[in-house]
Amino acid sequence: MIEKRKNEHIEICLGRNTKAHHNHWDDIDLVHRALPEVDFDNIDLSTELFGVELKAPIIISAMTGGTELGKRINENLAIAAEKLGIGMGVGSQRPYLVDRSLGETYSIVKEHRVPLLLGNIGAPQLIDQKRSPGVTRKQLEKLMIMLDADILAVHLNFLQEAVQPEGDMRAEGILSAISSLSKSFPVIVKETGAGISRGMALKLKRAGVMGIDVGGMGGTSFAAVEKYRAEARGDRRKAELGEIFWDWGIPTPASVLEASVGIPVIATGGIRNGLDAAKALSLGASAVGIAGELLKPATESPEAVIEKLEGIIHQLKVAMFLVGARNVYTMKNTRVIVHGRLRDWFEQVEV
Repeated sequence: MIEKRKNEHIEICLGRNTKAHHNHWDDIDLVHRALPEVDFDNIDLSTELFGVELKAPIIISAMTGGTELGKRINENLAIAAEKLGIGMGVGSQRPYLVDRSLGETYSIVKEHRVPLLLGNIGAPQLIDQKRSPGVTRKQLEKLMIMLDADILAVHLNFLQEAVQPEGDMRAEGILSAISSLSKSFPVIVKETGAGISRGMALKLKRAGVMGIDVGGMGGTSFAAVEKYRAEARGDRRKAELGEIFWDWGIPTPASVLEASVGIPVIATGGIRNGLDAAKALSLGASAVGIAGELLKPATESPEAVIEKLEGIIHQLKVAMFLVGARNVYTMKNTRVIVHGRLRDWFEQVEV
């Protein structure tokens, strides 16, 4: 059942429109610097994230696992991450806890030297749900060991859970569970398309998480993904729910500002190219997460993924050159112009 659902997710994301109807990175302009006063070849993209040196401020965001196709995707992504010296996360490892034969669809990444590797478990699985008990510390240890993961990412996907028929809808006590988990494991928390607010970011910081991946609205909408699944099985109510909540959430750029509470922020959600990445860094993000743009190349070959990422990295460097930023850290001082609906968000961001 889980394997079938994972394959459906991949097929829908490859073949159907699942993007938010507006990408708010288009509402940001960087201010051109006519005299950059920096040599292009001397621009340094390297950065340190969670104590690990990366060659570029990029994380390949969690996509999949638990299927044969997922195994191939994860392997291709891991090869690219190793070659380019960037981070990577795998999809939810929950399927492995249900069926141990699926372990290799995740552990395949361990065969490659990914500088920063993130494990993954859903926040709903930290507590008892109607159909399943919460995961144990021993189970989480196994998830980390199977990857040799550096960090455990706890993903928040309650928008998706609310729309899908198999959704886990119990949420009371999860913040406490994250706090407890953070005492035993290096943990970050990541949203999966609806963003993280200032108040929630502060609570997560107090809970002891090392960083926040905002996973904002603007990229793949999992409400849209579940809408298509509902239509395929003739569930009109769930399909309507997915349609209504297609664009639910905090736009990624606004969520980067909201979640900037003194711990690293990863800007995931709608990053299509190096210019979007540059905009994210200018807002204070420590790194950007990319998923949707890499899914199709990842089904093809590691070379296709590498080619796509090398293009994004070069675009980022060009954007930094055109604003006179010598490195990732000075990029954070870059002036931006905000317009459109995003300006309304920025004017009301909690600081």
